[in-house]
Amino acid sequence: MSQLPPHFEPAVRDPKKLRRTAWILVAIMVIGGSVILKSYEQWTIKNSDNFRPAKPYRIAKERDLRIYRQDGEVVDLHDLYGKVFLIQTISLEQPQTDQRSSAVMQRVAAEFADEPDFTLVSLVVDPIPREDLDATLKQTAASRGINMPKWWLGTNEPKTLHKFIKNELKTSVFPHQKDGQWIYDTTLVLIDRDRHIRRAVVPQKNQKGPPYIARFDYDQAAGWDADGIKTGTERSNEQELEALLIKTIRDVLKEPGAKD
Repeated sequence: MSQLPPHFEPAVRDPKKLRRTAWILVAIMVIGGSVILKSYEQWTIKNSDNFRPAKPYRIAKERDLRIYRQDGEVVDLHDLYGKVFLIQTISLEQPQTDQRSSAVMQRVAAEFADEPDFTLVSLVVDPIPREDLDATLKQTAASRGINMPKWWLGTNEPKTLHKFIKNELKTSVFPHQKDGQWIYDTTLVLIDRDRHIRRAVVPQKNQKGPPYIARFDYDQAAGWDADGIKTGTERSNEQELEALLIKTIRDVLKEPGAKD
């Protein structure tokens, strides 16, 4: 090891100076971070009208879902990639649970009946015995007005299906039964051509805050209506959310096709 020159002396550390320097650095970081955050918030507010529908997650090909469909075919959701599609979860045992989301699905199906690049998918959360699968799906599709090829009705064995619903569709709860009742998220999930989950972006200029990222949760919207929360328009929260869904679908349909 080389020797230091004899005129070099070890520095004498002053604890008070070190603490003062540390506090100065912390203050600089805090102030700098605050300035950056404030600038970003201002930029967000200024550009909120230009925000595209949010992309919180992309479904990977290797985590795709295979379903048994109402026409007796076994298909993959991957078959729809390149299109825009809207997914809901339903229960055959308790149709009242998905009553709001199913009504929205019916109206959306009518709205986009002539759009070839848009499809709807309803996933049955209840387990169905294999011997009853064909008859149950066909009967359910007929009674609910779920008609091919625009609207798919399908299912898989519970473990696989429920895992996909929670992990890939990013729902709020893992589907399960409690006291004989199915507990699951009825939020509608919009998927774009490139397998991204899409959510609406609502500007908040009046509140001078960042845009609100909206899930298409009609039970939550109904709760807001019940609590007397106003929308600032003549429409209820449920109606506003439905109009927002239709607008978001139209915006996503205008975007380019899948990358892979």
